[in-house]
Amino acid sequence: MRAIWKGAVSFGLVSISVKLYSATEEKSIRFHQVHRDDGGRIRYQRVCTVCGQEISYDDIAKGYDLGGGEMVVLNDEDFEDLPLSTSRAIDVLEFVPAEQIDPILFNKAYYLEPEGTATKPYVLLRDALSDSDRVAIVKVALRQREQLATLRVRDGVMVLNTMLWPDEVREPDFGFLAEKVEVRGPELAMATSLIDSMTGDFTPEAYSDEYREALQQVIDAKVSGQEVVTAPAEEEVAPAVDLMAALRASVERARAARGEEGEPVEPTPITSARSRQRRPEAEAEKGGKPAKKAAKKPAKQAGKSRKSA
Repeated sequence: MRAIWKGAVSFGLVSISVKLYSATEEKSIRFHQVHRDDGGRIRYQRVCTVCGQEISYDDIAKGYDLGGGEMVVLNDEDFEDLPLSTSRAIDVLEFVPAEQIDPILFNKAYYLEPEGTATKPYVLLRDALSDSDRVAIVKVALRQREQLATLRVRDGVMVLNTMLWPDEVREPDFGFLAEKVEVRGPELAMATSLIDSMTGDFTPEAYSDEYREALQQVIDAKVSGQEVVTAPAEEEVAPAVDLMAALRASVERARAARGEEGEPVEPTPITSARSRQRRPEAEAEKGGKPAKKAAKKPAKQAGKSRKSA
């Protein structure tokens, strides 16, 4: 890995020199835009819309659109005096429980490696974070932008997770939130049963990018001159008409996939209530007291004997 940034973690009066590395990388397959007829690369020119001339990178500045065709042009000098006090420092602001941070705020992850003689204070802060079960809230300037971030420990290495600022998270404004949608008890119980039947431990290695793998096979086949065979389309899942029936079928399929065939899908609130109603009758029979429905039992037993016969 190649370090993309060097600086120091400022922890009280302690300064820990570190190098920053990207902790993740995208594995998506990238394509160039080419001419369909001869495969030539498509190039784009930087052309000014006013004078029509092609512009080099040295002549390009940043422009802020005011609207109505007006533009404010900012040069490198305009950015020099901006208050980026954390330009080469990761300033620890406070320590908080990890569960208090909404995951929607997380942006990109980086590994921190101690540099030079900073190994001991690095390990000290790492172990202190692990023992306290806290994460550090920090500020850091990356690529000319100050960002909020967290410091946490993963596999013995401190990880910097840059975060969005609170005003960068959009508020959900959807019409259905104002609607009064009633969910019946049996439906909720069945949905909970489906969740229970599909519950397990998260193992990232169990999942893969099937689209990327299939696309790579197409590319490899093209390179080797093989015929590209299109895989059969997957069956489309029809929209559920009966919600309870769809939930019950989903639970049964999930349990069958886990080797739990034959287990009852219930209980639901209705069946639980029925079992509570039957319980006093059973207790009465055990105690020798006549049950309310005792007269009907011989008929049922007779029916069973006829079926068995």
